[in-house]
Amino acid sequence: MSTTERQAKIRIVLVNTAHPGNIGGAARAMKNMGLAELYLVQPREYPAPRAIWRAAGARDVLANAKIVESVDEAIAGCGLVVGTSARERRIPWPLINPRECGERIWQEADTHEVALLFGREDRGLTNDELHKCHYHVHIPSNPEYSSLNLATAVQVLSYEIRMASLADAEGNLPSLQEWDQPPVAADDLENFHVHLAETMADLKFYDPENPKQLLTRMRRLFNRQRMDKMEVSILRGVLSAVQRLINK
Repeated sequence: MSTTERQAKIRIVLVNTAHPGNIGGAARAMKNMGLAELYLVQPREYPAPRAIWRAAGARDVLANAKIVESVDEAIAGCGLVVGTSARERRIPWPLINPRECGERIWQEADTHEVALLFGREDRGLTNDELHKCHYHVHIPSNPEYSSLNLATAVQVLSYEIRMASLADAEGNLPSLQEWDQPPVAADDLENFHVHLAETMADLKFYDPENPKQLLTRMRRLFNRQRMDKMEVSILRGVLSAVQRLINK
């Protein structure tokens, strides 16, 4: 697969961005590093002249940006989803640094679509949005002044993807272990988690009125395993069999 074809499989997803200038700045950062697939989830002000002004020579990235209504829509079909996180969470999630993030995104884009999520300027991604990710990535900024501008964060991680692509071109990036089945797509994985929650509720093992952290921990378990398409199909078959027995 050519470099351009692989770059086209990498989605930069901005969620509920407040300032249109940040959208333009992110588009410029992407184009600097050879990326062009920009997804905007419910931007608060867009289209806007400030976005075009900040984009400078990357207006083509803005012109082709896809505006969607949900994170689920933005990551549909992706076999890898990484979310940016600026703080530790109550329940730890698999965490990678920017260098690892760039390498993994570039490696996996060789075989399937990938998405890199950036949250709101004031509060980042919600817990529910982060729970849809296989990994979280944290940019280790100065702890005394840790707040990063959104476009700057896009620049940092796009740069790491670029560096991984250059290392790959020189034969210095190890290839991922080949697998007999493609990884499950994000939308199919979401359907599995819905099916699992319904089945556990039918078994009276899970109380939707008092969920505690059960579903979060189950998501973390299965996301950490990076299930493939066939494995999810088998598990959903098991869940369906359990539901049929319950309904008898």
